Amino acid sequence: MAKLLRSSLFLMLLVSLGVTAAAQSKRAADKGTLDKETFMNMESVANPAISPDGKQIVFTRSWVDKVKDEHVSNLWIVDADGTRVRELTSGNWRDSQPVWSPDGKRIAFLSDRDSTNQLHVLWVDTREVAQLTHLEQAPSGINWSPDGKWIAFTAFEPDNDPILAVKLPERPRNAQWAKPAVIVNRLAWAADGRGPLPMGFTQVYTIDSALGGTPRQITSGKYSHNTPDWSADGKTIYVSAIRKPDAEYLHGDSEIYAVDLKTLDIKPLTDRKGPDGSPQVSPDGRWIAYVGYDEKNYTNHVASLYLMDNAGGSKKLWAGNLPSSPRAVRWAADGSGVYYEMEELGSSHIYFASINGKVRKITDGVGVLQGYSISNNGQIAAVRSSFKEPGTLVTFNVKDAANIKKLVDVNEDVLGGVRLGDAEEMWFNSKDGLKVQGWLIKPVDFDPAKKYPMVLWIHGGPWSMYSVAFSWSFQNFSANGYAVLFLNPRGSTGYGQDFVNGIQFSYPGKDYDDLMAGVDAAIAKGWIDDKNLFVCGGSGGGVLTAWIVGHTDRFAAAVSMRPVINWHSFVGTTDGASWYYQFEKYPWEDPMQYAVRSPLNYVANVKTPTMVMTGEADLRTPIRQSEEFYRALKMLKKDTLLVRMPDEYHGWRRPSHQLLQQLYLMAWFEKHSRKDKSAAADAATSQK
Repeated sequence: MAKLLRSSLFLMLLVSLGVTAAAQSKRAADKGTLDKETFMNMESVANPAISPDGKQIVFTRSWVDKVKDEHVSNLWIVDADGTRVRELTSGNWRDSQPVWSPDGKRIAFLSDRDSTNQLHVLWVDTREVAQLTHLEQAPSGINWSPDGKWIAFTAFEPDNDPILAVKLPERPRNAQWAKPAVIVNRLAWAADGRGPLPMGFTQVYTIDSALGGTPRQITSGKYSHNTPDWSADGKTIYVSAIRKPDAEYLHGDSEIYAVDLKTLDIKPLTDRKGPDGSPQVSPDGRWIAYVGYDEKNYTNHVASLYLMDNAGGSKKLWAGNLPSSPRAVRWAADGSGVYYEMEELGSSHIYFASINGKVRKITDGVGVLQGYSISNNGQIAAVRSSFKEPGTLVTFNVKDAANIKKLVDVNEDVLGGVRLGDAEEMWFNSKDGLKVQGWLIKPVDFDPAKKYPMVLWIHGGPWSMYSVAFSWSFQNFSANGYAVLFLNPRGSTGYGQDFVNGIQFSYPGKDYDDLMAGVDAAIAKGWIDDKNLFVCGGSGGGVLTAWIVGHTDRFAAAVSMRPVINWHSFVGTTDGASWYYQFEKYPWEDPMQYAVRSPLNYVANVKTPTMVMTGEADLRTPIRQSEEFYRALKMLKKDTLLVRMPDEYHGWRRPSHQLLQQLYLMAWFEKHSRKDKSAAADAATSQK
């Protein structure tokens, strides 16, 4: 009944906004473009893992279970030459994170097939599956020992030490007393996507890869440990942790430790101020590659690649001054260096750093390669995406990286014959002369003689990067006659530390100037209807959307999703303490700096019709932030609506809610379209 009521209210709201979902779908479908029906039908590939000999690739294939309204995934496998694609597991559950055994005969993976996420092993020849763990908390960080006999992983260990012991009187028989009180003594007591956190820490365990049984705990103490990696001889595991007094107050100051598996003695190998993590041991066991940086009190640091010997000596900066932090560091089988993945200028590619410090780019071009896996012979499997290509599974050899072969495209059946909007790269100067990159997706069947409405869609973070990867939301707007502008204003990653520092202790700030300069550059092309500009964004993009409507009325309508509205109340209620470090002083020391950066401070200036959208269970930007903004707008009798997604954390998990976001955006913008002020724009939108 509750679901039926919500559905009825949704349809009533769409009608009140002047557009129905069915009408939108029909307009797009009539044109052979991306309509709303495609959203639930599209699938995705992820977690590619290539066998040690480079001959087979296992990956996860995900789709939407329309009955349960959730994403599910199974393991599939394909020969590297593309000759055979077949299913390895099946069922309406989530199989994920496959990792090959060193001999290539088994695959370890995680699955929630018994309603709890556990570690499993699959024999490739027989497809038999054994569940190795039966833990209360989900394992992660799967890593095989070099001889294949053991698997290391991380898991949460409860801390049951009493904080403050009290005892109630004995309960009467069949008494129905209230739940006991929850005592909190930590700096962070909840996490978005998980909810309230139980007392405890993440520890490293090992388990017999054939028999399973009781895992052996190899780390201990009131510290969390991450990213375990084995020594070449299997006698040591290297981890990242903050094993120091008052660890929760040491913002990101992690070190790399060596754990002797015989004695369980733990030895620190790094000791600088700043985080060191993701240790990766060379095939011969002599060297450890790792990622980190020297703490400089930046609001966001770009990490570098480092190298040291296995005893913690001979430390050196291996690759620094990078456009963004290196990810997924992997040694070459011959120990000649490491490969890593890195974002740059809207693309993501694979790089190689040789042992002597020379760095070269392995892949190139306009596109995004992610989640790569490399075999002993240099064959790579990865997921590739671009403006018109949703993620596809590809492979290539590092010796011939230009020859990329597409192996699996799970959306060819959905997108076959569907026309998509073309994307145009833009570089423009901001108000102070800074060069900024962005892209403009044109409406489908673009006619330069016509004028089109445009949506400025702002990314979150703010320390993240828009890429050239496929976006269903952008292309759906294109299918409905809109241009979509998306930019990487200062503060974005992918352009180096100086660019990131452009919003140091000043967010929002000059990033607003970058966004407005991008809008001006788009309008200068001559085919954008400047009377029908719209703006939206989520999280950090929601912050900037709320900031924009308080500083300009050039947009016809706006939607601020999951925003921060009042920094003073936000920093103490978000799910971690890290945002306290994004300001020069604490809010009780200098409340004014929090006020002048808060969109709430400028709400009286708002003239733009502004919808606010949030998740009711959001712990990252709690719902109270959205309610503060909405209440202020209503008090001032502004044109506004508050849309609350039930049971949703910071990012929508339910596919129907993800689709609802798009439908609400479209409905709000169409309601406030200034069609009567531009005949050309009216003609363009009437085609939708």
